[in-house]
Amino acid sequence: MTLAPMTPLAALPSPGTAVWQLGPVPIRAYALCIIVGIVVACVVTEYRLRRRGVAPGAVLDIAVWAVPAGIVGARIYHVLTSPEKYFGADGQPLKAFAIWEGGLGIWGAVAGGAVGAWFAARQLGIPFAVVADALAPGLPLAQAVGRFGNWFNNELYGGRTSLPWGLQVHVMDPDNPGHALRDDAGNPVLQPGLYHPTFLYEALWNIGVAALVVVLDRKLRLGRGRAFALYVMGYTAGRFWIELMRTDEANHILGLRLNVWTAALVFLGALVYFVRVRGPREYLIPVGEPAAPVPPAGGDVSQVDLSAREAGARPVAPEGYRVVTEEQFRTYRETGEVPADEPAATDEADRDEADRDEADEAATAEAATAEAATDAEREPAGEARPGPDRADEDRAGAGGARPADRDS
Repeated sequence: MTLAPMTPLAALPSPGTAVWQLGPVPIRAYALCIIVGIVVACVVTEYRLRRRGVAPGAVLDIAVWAVPAGIVGARIYHVLTSPEKYFGADGQPLKAFAIWEGGLGIWGAVAGGAVGAWFAARQLGIPFAVVADALAPGLPLAQAVGRFGNWFNNELYGGRTSLPWGLQVHVMDPDNPGHALRDDAGNPVLQPGLYHPTFLYEALWNIGVAALVVVLDRKLRLGRGRAFALYVMGYTAGRFWIELMRTDEANHILGLRLNVWTAALVFLGALVYFVRVRGPREYLIPVGEPAAPVPPAGGDVSQVDLSAREAGARPVAPEGYRVVTEEQFRTYRETGEVPADEPAATDEADRDEADRDEADEAATAEAATAEAATDAEREPAGEARPGPDRADEDRAGAGGARPADRDS
């Protein structure tokens, strides 16, 4: 072990304290970073949802379900991928619920959060793809902030390095969690040498992924969840090489860390989705909420009837949303005019059958026209067509029925 005064000057320091006591309540730096990251993601997502037509405040309704589900998913993934810590020979099963001691997996967090967000979006009447695309740049920003919690905990660093941004890593006190071990003189004890700050690499990479999503989403007008797929590809590509640098304890498959395989498989899944799924960006207009009054073309605001607004507060949220095109949404925003409902599209078989019926009707009409023209050519011009035979009429009267006309 090396004491703090003997460490190189050109290095990144690490905090010696990750927990502060506020009376009897411990304030953990890791938890604060997670909370700040969630706030950042909510702010970005709220802004993007509003630009798609979602009512203000919807992100809070989504977060109420997505955040707890994400935490549960993150813990489940950690426990399943590190079972020996809890169910091994010296494991303590009840420790699986001690989430405050650390141990969250981002893969489980995204999966669990997606389930919670899907449920919330369903309740609000918002297509889940719209929520996912709105979240796409906010989630990597949240992850970037959360990675600084690992810095406070002096964990998830890489191998030894001599680079000037090498990281000093404290030896944490097992008897005083959240605090660095100290020698007899009161100096913090450091691991020997410097280490790759993989937490910083991942944080910077995630910020770059967020910027990439924003730029390409603006340029390509991504929709149908493709912006979220782009985030997944960007994040897993970075996580792949960063994971190879980490030296903390982890389970291995075929000589590689489990998270390396996970990153590769998730990247391929996102790539397939991004390539195969097509479609325009979705925009939403509220259902069950009156359109906002719009001033007339002359600009005389005094002619706008505000009685509806004064009568009472507007509903907190609409009953649901309708998906419209970008042009329809822009018109709605500018004029308040709700686009007419489009007739429900029939499936391919119904359309084919309708086309066949129309073709048959056209062919029948054409045949009737041709037959009439032929009859007209046979009869001399101006000559009356002979009537039915008198004998036939007499027989019809006797039999109670008239024989059918020969040309019918």
